[in-house]
Amino acid sequence: MTALTTVPRRLAGVLALGVAPLALTGLAAVPAAAHGSLTDPVSRVSACFAEGPESPKSAACQAAVAAGGTQALYDWNGVNIADAAGKHRDLIPDGKLCSAGNDKFRGLDLPRADWPATTMKAGSHTFRFRATAPHKGSFALYLTKAGYDPAKPLKWSDLEEKPFAEATDPKLENGSYVFGGTLPERSGRQLIYTVWQRSDSPEAFYACSDVVFGAAAGGSGPVGAVPAPSASAPSEEEITEGADESSVEHGGHGDDDAGTAAEVTEASTAAGTGTPGSATPEAGTSGPANAPVANGADAGDELAETGGTSSSSYLAAGGAAALALGAAALFTSARRRAASAAPGARHSR
Repeated sequence: MTALTTVPRRLAGVLALGVAPLALTGLAAVPAAAHGSLTDPVSRVSACFAEGPESPKSAACQAAVAAGGTQALYDWNGVNIADAAGKHRDLIPDGKLCSAGNDKFRGLDLPRADWPATTMKAGSHTFRFRATAPHKGSFALYLTKAGYDPAKPLKWSDLEEKPFAEATDPKLENGSYVFGGTLPERSGRQLIYTVWQRSDSPEAFYACSDVVFGAAAGGSGPVGAVPAPSASAPSEEEITEGADESSVEHGGHGDDDAGTAAEVTEASTAAGTGTPGSATPEAGTSGPANAPVANGADAGDELAETGGTSSSSYLAAGGAAALALGAAALFTSARRRAASAAPGARHSR
């Protein structure tokens, strides 16, 4: 066997061994993605983000920025615990429900009666959860009890034991999960607490939405109540513009996500017990996380069993194909060099 044939064959073997792992790496490197927040009724963090992180209009959002900085508002879709696995009460202490025990979002836990609020009434309502990266999972919404006092830190005991609305893998419309529920009778200022537990991962997301029953937000409301500024959800333009300042990727996980779970778990050992919005038994035990859907994409009924869309496989396949083409080019180049170096080969200038 000549050097001319030996070199390319050896190189081919090396490339064959190298391309496969690289191609698989390209497939596995697609980041897990799941971010979002309730926008109908508007979550506390979404309302403050919509007001503008650098100069929010309401006194409550200004206080949140003073307490925790502007980054928390730019990261409005990242109030999460990476390894929650349904253990929400165990991991989140009383007084830190709105931040999910994450210090970055501590401004959201301020006990105030003037947070921007959404006007609600008892009866059926259509809820919307803006997902900048969708996934399979379950939603559970809890309403505060009749005696709720917004001027005191929110505790688990302030919420009803059972959710008034639940949804598993609801339909995705224009970038938002949409599902129905029936609100109980209430009066005055209340709060809706949302838990979104992924079923393909132990990760969960949380949201506090301030609501007012019986009077329009911004109006006089019940006697003795603090007038509530009207809450507005961020527009798609605001979401797109703010993404550049976010430390939480809108199509995947940012660096902050990796540290969230450890910080929250370690700091929350004194939390209460119970598991509202528990994940399904297989939550957190299934295989690899899902491929992402681009920010603002309408996956609709294309949401697959893994929570991604066909665009995810195209991205991964494209990366693997590019690696294969590069390897082929390297192989051809090496073979030509070997051929030109062989005895009797013609040389040209």
